[in-house]
Amino acid sequence: MIPQEIIRKKRNKQVLSKEEISLFVKGLTDGSFSDSQVAAMSMAIFLNGMIAKETVNLTEAMTTSGETINWVGVVDTDLVCDKHSTGGVGDKTSVILAPILAACGLFVPMISGRGLGHTGGTLDKFDSIPGYNTQPDLDTFKKTVKEVGCAIIGQTSNLAPADKKLYSIRDIVGTVESLPLITSSILSKKIASGLNTLVLDVKVGNGSFNSTIDIARELSHSLVKVAQGAGLQCEAIITDMNQVLGKSAGHILEMSECINFLKNQEKESRLEIITYELVASILMMSQNLSKEDALKKINTVISNGQAAEKFEKMVHALGGPSNIMSSHDNHLNIKAVKKEIFSPQSGWVKEIKTRDLGLILIELGGGRKQVTDKINFNVGYDQVLRVGDKVDTNTPLLTVYTNSEDDYKNVRKKIVDCFVIADSEVSKLPYTYDAIN
Repeated sequence: MIPQEIIRKKRNKQVLSKEEISLFVKGLTDGSFSDSQVAAMSMAIFLNGMIAKETVNLTEAMTTSGETINWVGVVDTDLVCDKHSTGGVGDKTSVILAPILAACGLFVPMISGRGLGHTGGTLDKFDSIPGYNTQPDLDTFKKTVKEVGCAIIGQTSNLAPADKKLYSIRDIVGTVESLPLITSSILSKKIASGLNTLVLDVKVGNGSFNSTIDIARELSHSLVKVAQGAGLQCEAIITDMNQVLGKSAGHILEMSECINFLKNQEKESRLEIITYELVASILMMSQNLSKEDALKKINTVISNGQAAEKFEKMVHALGGPSNIMSSHDNHLNIKAVKKEIFSPQSGWVKEIKTRDLGLILIELGGGRKQVTDKINFNVGYDQVLRVGDKVDTNTPLLTVYTNSEDDYKNVRKKIVDCFVIADSEVSKLPYTYDAIN
């Protein structure tokens, strides 16, 4: 069947067969679908949607468009798991979650991404560690997962290449928000990495790409249904992103916060609860534990230092320092202008414009405006207040780290404007909203 007939069928709101979807995906990698035809097809899918079976077939075809990783003979267990987040400001759960799961006896081949829009990327955080190689060869990746239990790296060039092609075109023709295309894009890479169990952290709020709970639920149902259709154990947990997650945002600051968390020295409550919810979900699915037993297991590997040990071994195995846990202040030494930004009035924090905080961080150099931009790992925010916190004019809203005094002066008022202060007491926001399984 020729490309235009497949496009016409979807344009006319008909259901595509598995063979037709396979031909489309093949056309993404061998060029038999031109860029204009790919654009037309993505718009037809965006406008007319796909039924669940179509989305499963699209995901499977994109998964097998390149190499897939098979862990049989490497770890000889079905306890291979991962987590995906839809992204947010200060979202550092992956850094903590992977070594906890490894300490609990699971294997975590985590293939992560870089920052997208106003959100920070897990891979960029690891680039702030001297020597850490986020793009190792496949043998090193497998060896690290086998010997340590976890490895956090970037996508290899041959993993789901059809997704790369389709996404690049979706990005410029206005079809990024299509649920079937989002679903297949996320899951094709995860399935290709050889998982058995997956938890999805679907963010909702003003610091997320999902602005309403209805959108978050719709995306969660789509992801879970297709993941399960492809043979994965899967659950989605909808979590709050109306404020910075944890107390910091910015690469070195976030990495330091995670290290202190794993060392059981300082654990911000929202970060702790949300991370533990995600870890517990995987333990419950993969090891058939009750939630109470899962949380006990998590607390044990944090308190006895096993999770911290796994993190340090992973960092060293992938080229970083061998003593990151004991000497992270030396390896992650911030060189920046440090300033506290104070509340202009007394009251309670009613709202935080989280997306704007993320965009200001990019303006400071903590993210990319262009793909080729280099990130300044030193800049960021620390000790960020939360919604519901009480403030007065002597209370810092946050501490900002900038490259220069001029940069600080340029962003000070913008940062103040991100915090809405109320005269009366404000309730704390929920940590999680729903679980979809």
